[in-house]
Amino acid sequence: MFKLMKLEWGKLRQKSIIGEVVIYLLIVMFLPTFFIKMVIPDFGQSYASMIELILPIQMGFVLFGASLINQVVIDEYKNKTISLSFSYPISRKKLFMAKVLFISLFVFLITLVSFLLTGITTYLLDEAFSIINGQPTGTDISTFFIKMISHSIIITLISLIPLFLFGLWKRATIPLVLCAIFLMQFQNFSYLLKVNLNPDLVNFVLCILGAASAYLSIKLVDKLGDI
Repeated sequence: MFKLMKLEWGKLRQKSIIGEVVIYLLIVMFLPTFFIKMVIPDFGQSYASMIELILPIQMGFVLFGASLINQVVIDEYKNKTISLSFSYPISRKKLFMAKVLFISLFVFLITLVSFLLTGITTYLLDEAFSIINGQPTGTDISTFFIKMISHSIIITLISLIPLFLFGLWKRATIPLVLCAIFLMQFQNFSYLLKVNLNPDLVNFVLCILGAASAYLSIKLVDKLGDI
């Protein structure tokens, strides 16, 4: 399976992906402190508030997941290069499972790195310019690392929601991207519409949808994966 996942990396436009990752990281790293200084200073009242600000910002990697789905799945069908993969003496389900695992692992690791870099950058900028009141406590640090791991998993699963419908079945790039944008802004939409939703319940439902999308993609690739 690892060799198949490595093969997926070899087929990507690697320079494009690396450039995209760098841009995402640079934006997300500096966005929390920018948001405090220019938009809502209340998030600078404590490090606990800052952590709550960092979490929705990281949802931007759902859009990165859509970019990977487009390259790993949609582009291969459109370019007919997936026919070569399907000619291997390996089942389509196993090949597609490798694609799903590759996308999932990539999104998870990049999100994890982003959380870490954002936390370090925010702390260093605060030390230099006194943006946040007080100092991070042991509780703040442990909370940050727990949420860093849990939300990286959540973001990874949410990024898989468009995989089945817009990736494997419809193979439609624009609806895929629009779906990803909607998902990453879903909590904000509910706030603007003044709909009181439990964030934990919303994340749980979205994670179930993401897992179901991945499962259906692997399960039905033999029926929907014809070129």
